[in-house]
Amino acid sequence: MTRWNIDRRAFLKAAGALGAGLAMKPGFAWSADGDTLRIRMEGDLQTLDPAFMIGGIEDVMMRGIYVSLNRLGDLRQGSPWSLWGAEKLELTEPKTIAFTLIDGLKWSNGLGRVTAEDVKFSYERIADPKLSSPWAYQFEKLDRVEVVDARSGIIHLKDPYQPIFVTSLPYYGGHIISRAGTERAGGKFTTEPPATCGPYLFTDWQQKQKVTLTANPDWPGQKPDFGKVEIYIVADDQAAQLAYEADAFDYTKIAISATKAVKASPPANTAVIEAQSTRYVWLTINMLSPRLKDLKVRQAVQYGVDVSQILTGVYDDLTKRSTGVVQPGTKFARASNLIAAPDYEKSAALLSEAGVSDLSLTLTVMNDSIRTATAQIIQASLEQAGIKVEIQPYDEAAFWGVGDKTQGDGYKNIDLALMDFAGGVDPSENLVWFRPDQIGAYNWSGFDSPEFEASYQQLVAESEQAKRVALSNRMEDLMEQSGGFVFICHQPLVVIHKTSFEPVIYPDGHPNPVLFKKKA
Repeated sequence: MTRWNIDRRAFLKAAGALGAGLAMKPGFAWSADGDTLRIRMEGDLQTLDPAFMIGGIEDVMMRGIYVSLNRLGDLRQGSPWSLWGAEKLELTEPKTIAFTLIDGLKWSNGLGRVTAEDVKFSYERIADPKLSSPWAYQFEKLDRVEVVDARSGIIHLKDPYQPIFVTSLPYYGGHIISRAGTERAGGKFTTEPPATCGPYLFTDWQQKQKVTLTANPDWPGQKPDFGKVEIYIVADDQAAQLAYEADAFDYTKIAISATKAVKASPPANTAVIEAQSTRYVWLTINMLSPRLKDLKVRQAVQYGVDVSQILTGVYDDLTKRSTGVVQPGTKFARASNLIAAPDYEKSAALLSEAGVSDLSLTLTVMNDSIRTATAQIIQASLEQAGIKVEIQPYDEAAFWGVGDKTQGDGYKNIDLALMDFAGGVDPSENLVWFRPDQIGAYNWSGFDSPEFEASYQQLVAESEQAKRVALSNRMEDLMEQSGGFVFICHQPLVVIHKTSFEPVIYPDGHPNPVLFKKKA
């Protein structure tokens, strides 16, 4: 078997050129005062409407400019939840949650106080099927929000929903928006929120370069340690590392391949964080594609991918193969994959049984170095199985449009897609994206299993741990048996940051700069 080697020197050379280009951008600052926090994210802003956010930079921004009832702590401490915009938040009955907002919450743009009516509007809006929010699942068990008074209310659920305090309330769907402002804007908005209420104000956006947040003087809660947050947009991890070393910013994720070298010789005044993230990586095999409708053909692809080469060539053997989308090392992780190793003879035999020869497929991928390197290894591995693969790279914004059914039927013609999602604390948060209602949204494999959907409903209602483990394991069996998935790994998270502060990182791997703490 031929091993696939990644030329790190070539990657570093390309990244260096990109880093040098970044230095010449007019909006790229090379120094900042002690009250400014400079962090790096990979993709640009697309929408600040919580119902339609994509992730990444929007995720980080919305934790600064909106308020939620509770929040999550650092992933290194198990991501415990605590009160944030609420002074009271408690499960009073299996299907009722009482809350009281902290006093003094105030909307920007002169829209008055934040009230329980805004909470009701925000939650019921995102749960409304007519809105078609991809995050509606977070409140699909919502019956209604009862307004008790200006600051208090009761969340009524249709059925018990175990993960609500860690998957709904502190995350995207749980961000509270202004009812008056949103209705004035016509019910939806994109990059210009009609009103915000959070520790920060959104004050500047230089497209594809930088977003600036400044401290909100009207915020009544815990004040952030930094008066300004500058979020720099750098797609490539290698380029970001070089820019950090040139003092372009104070916090960035770096390439996995750089981990050992950076740990051995970190930049001056730099701390290195190495943690297990919940971001899971897999190869989607689209059963809606005319070329992949036959289960045997999809299984041929599954048997033709050598995941061990990816783990060595891309991740420097710093992580192990995943047994599913649920985070390894947790009580919910599946014991093993059903297809554990590549078998090129088996792959060829399956193609022969399906009557398929000269199979050519397209692999859709984001065009950064890590994902491109992974795609190249998949391409080389499948070639040994007799399957030709053409890699089709996209930038982040264009990539997510490929599988969007609102853009037409193109999602049905995807063959293969290299995907990675930021996971959550509860297994349901990782499994939810493969339900039937996510086809043409985030379920790009076209996976449609009634048993999977029934198991999901049981999973979110069940309180007994052993039963929840069995349900989540069975759901991952169904995914693999469909031929629609090759589970690769959960990415290790490697971050470098200045030693002058201590960061807080959410379980999705994204920083929460609101909670960053300066050191004395």
